[in-house]
Amino acid sequence: MTTIPCQRTVTVENNEEVRQLFGKFDQHVTLLDRYFQVKIIPGSDSILLEGGRDDVEKVALLFEELLWLQRQGYRLTVPEVEYALELVRSGQADKLRSLLAEMVFVTPRGKKIKPKTLGQKGYIEAIRKNDIVFGIGPAGTGKTYLAMMMAVKALKERTVQRLILTRPAVEAGENLGFLPGDLQEKMDPYLRPLYDALYDLMGADIYRSYVEKGTIEVAPLAYMRGRTLDDSFIILDEAQNTTAEQMKMFLTRLGFGSKAVITGDITQIDLPRGRFSGLAQIQSILKEVEGISFIYLSDRDVVRHPLVQKIIRAYEEFDRGQARGEEPPKKN
Repeated sequence: MTTIPCQRTVTVENNEEVRQLFGKFDQHVTLLDRYFQVKIIPGSDSILLEGGRDDVEKVALLFEELLWLQRQGYRLTVPEVEYALELVRSGQADKLRSLLAEMVFVTPRGKKIKPKTLGQKGYIEAIRKNDIVFGIGPAGTGKTYLAMMMAVKALKERTVQRLILTRPAVEAGENLGFLPGDLQEKMDPYLRPLYDALYDLMGADIYRSYVEKGTIEVAPLAYMRGRTLDDSFIILDEAQNTTAEQMKMFLTRLGFGSKAVITGDITQIDLPRGRFSGLAQIQSILKEVEGISFIYLSDRDVVRHPLVQKIIRAYEEFDRGQARGEEPPKKN
């Protein structure tokens, strides 16, 4: 007995809507073909979908959500469509509009910054609501950049008076001493990612002006000792490379009217053998303290090249195998 395929139509206003919905060279449709067995037939005022009921219903829902976003002026990218597809497949399509339609910040060049995943959205909301937030996750999840964005936003809105950015210098012993220049010049390679984010978020001229006035301070973690930081937004980046003592020292610098965001990836600890990561330890110490939030980002929140997600997953699978005592694959 032949099964009659289910049919659904999605109404469109014009051919331009279809062109944007399908993507350049039909890239968005190519993504759908990986997961759904649906025949997509575009028309002048509608799109006909044919296939199994479940697949057709999900593709129709995805198209309706994406069309709504397009009609609000949103221009979809391939990674965003791929993430939207994942939300629809997991039954979370209702969260798509609030995620992609939320604009948090606009750079001097007109670049609109918004959360690209539910994990990033939760991270931003946690920073808004809590005085201390730990953002823990792999590379490419936006931990540092989004924290910097919220710090610059707070500075512009004058909810804080200063922006303080710091990182531990893992090579703070003999190796650092061999580098040329004074201490600030020696530290520049470690702090360069923070400078780059500030240039993007503020523009180089405004950044330099704030630095000259002391409104922005970018310094190694050792400079925090003995200070009390009032009315400040403080970011500790690469916190997996802090020792337990350094983490305690940093957290106890927080003064009145201040907020701190601590970011790190506990799978990339560069401390010398025998030194325990302060970020790894602090999770069990502060997990029940009110006003402190731990946000865990994953490979699903990676917003770099799609291969980065696959690389992270491959390493996680390798680490699980090592923990089970499995032998690594041998060369032929």
